[in-house]
Amino acid sequence: MPSQEFTDKAAAVQSLTKRPSDDELLKLYGLYKQTTVGDNETSKPGMFDLKGKYKWQSWADLKGTSQEDAEAQYIAFADELLAKYQ
Repeated sequence: MPSQEFTDKAAAVQSLTKRPSDDELLKLYGLYKQTTVGDNETSKPGMFDLKGKYKWQSWADLKGTSQEDAEAQYIAFADELLAKYQ
């Protein structure tokens, strides 16, 4: 189960005053899903769902990363984004 710090960072990232880049948002999404769900066992979206494919791949790239490691990476990356965009 994610820590309170993780939950707080996820909420803080939602209220950034400037929008992070698409790559940063994809990384954040993948780490969030790996932390909260674990390995991506879903089927890959169809070829016309580009946004879905990028999100799916971002999460799939983290396969094998423990939920604890993903959480630590998410918190560290969220701190970077908070410093950069607030």
